[in-house]
Amino acid sequence: MLTVYDYVVIAFFFLFMLALGPIFKHYSKDDSDYFRGGGQMLWWMVGGSAFMTQFSAWTFTGAASKAYEDGALVALIFFANAVGFFINYVWFAPRFRRMRIVSPIESVRERFGPVNEQVFTWLQIPMSLVYAAIWLNGLAVFAAAVFGFDMTQTIWVVGIVVIVLSVAGGSWAIVAGDFVQLLILMAVSIVTAVMVLGHADIGGVSGLIEKVPSHHFHWTQAARPQIIWFWIIATFLKQFLILNNMQDSYRYLGVKNENQARKAALLASVLMLVGPLIWFIPPMAARVLSPDLSVDFPTLKNPAEASYIFAAMKVLPVGMMGLLVCGLFAATISSMDSGLNRNAGIFVRCFYQRVRPNTSSKQLMVVGQIVSGLFGVMIIFIAIYISKLEDLDLFNAMLLFSGLIAIPYVIPLVWGMIIKNTPPWSGWSTVVIGLTVSLAIKNFIDPVWFGEMCSFDSEMSSRELNDYYYFFGIFANAVICSGWFLFTSLFNKTSSREHVERVDKFFVAMRTPIDFQKEVGEAKDEVQSRTLAVLCFIYGGFVGLMALVPNLPSGRIAFLFCGGLIGGVGFLLYRASKSKNDS
Repeated sequence: MLTVYDYVVIAFFFLFMLALGPIFKHYSKDDSDYFRGGGQMLWWMVGGSAFMTQFSAWTFTGAASKAYEDGALVALIFFANAVGFFINYVWFAPRFRRMRIVSPIESVRERFGPVNEQVFTWLQIPMSLVYAAIWLNGLAVFAAAVFGFDMTQTIWVVGIVVIVLSVAGGSWAIVAGDFVQLLILMAVSIVTAVMVLGHADIGGVSGLIEKVPSHHFHWTQAARPQIIWFWIIATFLKQFLILNNMQDSYRYLGVKNENQARKAALLASVLMLVGPLIWFIPPMAARVLSPDLSVDFPTLKNPAEASYIFAAMKVLPVGMMGLLVCGLFAATISSMDSGLNRNAGIFVRCFYQRVRPNTSSKQLMVVGQIVSGLFGVMIIFIAIYISKLEDLDLFNAMLLFSGLIAIPYVIPLVWGMIIKNTPPWSGWSTVVIGLTVSLAIKNFIDPVWFGEMCSFDSEMSSRELNDYYYFFGIFANAVICSGWFLFTSLFNKTSSREHVERVDKFFVAMRTPIDFQKEVGEAKDEVQSRTLAVLCFIYGGFVGLMALVPNLPSGRIAFLFCGGLIGGVGFLLYRASKSKNDS
């Protein structure tokens, strides 16, 4: 399946990513530099990173399987992300930057107090480590079944790359790596989509629309209209909450000022609009090329997860499958390394510094590097442990667990930025209320009532039941948790004077524009643009040279396009490095 040229491409990708840590090591002089780039990053780097961290290899496996089975409906998840990022642009992103913090959970302390800081810290860190291990294990399972890679070796290789990138280079290397990975991913995705549409059995966009099952575009054929519409509304609500809360402020803490934060959010929003238009063409085309993928991938539990790869294998030239594999690795690495750096920052700033308040910034950075390395090793061993649990469906168990706490976790972190007058216990108590609601929905509320309310003429299918638990849980938590949070405002008069003054300071900061020269001072615009330009030239040049691999003219053109796209962005960045610094 993979040729020697593909392995050369994959090897170059990992060597390139490993080199980013040492390259950006000198950028970090203290903990602020290490965890958020010292508030000196430019919008295009941060926007690209925000986009990349919002998905993993699941987009090209799990989400692709949904596109293979149900068509374009799954794309709405990513369009919902686009809307969420646009709301970042309109309101939240500038306020995130103005909070003037290093680690996102510090905002919880400023808004709700030290007790909430510890509650949210110790909810976030363990969950994130397990999630990262699941992503890593899922990538390894897929790579083993489809490409024949050894699972344990894949876990170790990807894990070590993430550790080196995070420990050595900190946030600078991570964000820079995300930006280059974005270019790789988009370039190969565009080529794959175009070449799949050009396949003789597909016949372009019109041929694809005509040949896929009718329910791929007529969604109510797959489930009742009420189920579909509630699912869609819940998806947009969920992504709004996930992207617009204090925990996710980390995306914008590193930019220079609020204007750059808005630009970064807008870039991520635009990319989320464009991405689904090309990502889900190959898996939908795979449904036409092979209605039963179990014949081609008998070792996969869900063969539809290989639909994207199957379509790509049909059309991509020799060597470009390696580039696609790099895209799959990039999608997971971008989520893992950002999470690793964020969690290390949370531990150092919200726990270690509270225990040892006199620790210097440089010492905090060293502790952050040690913690990043330890967390990375923990993720590797958790992923290997998960891979041994053949009889335990831990992936679905964790999805259920995340569904029980994700929305309750973020709701107080959304309302806390909008509503000022609530007592300190409004934060953690909202999470407790939400957890109780989620447990009640799953264990005590019979979904039959919903069918009766909607006058269904038969019982809901298993797919409709899963959708019901999904959207009802989101709606119930959004309404009840929000109602509880608003209710707590009645008790704000019992808050201490210290709490009131701290919250006043928090809201004043969010209304006060950033004075970059006064608050940060040193700008790194030119060096950022120049360094990324050189990296793009190197990677783009390598991909362009792959046009020498024996292929049909279309294959050579595909490599030249990918290399030209990456190198072209490098040229624009080089030009920008010569212009006046953007404030």
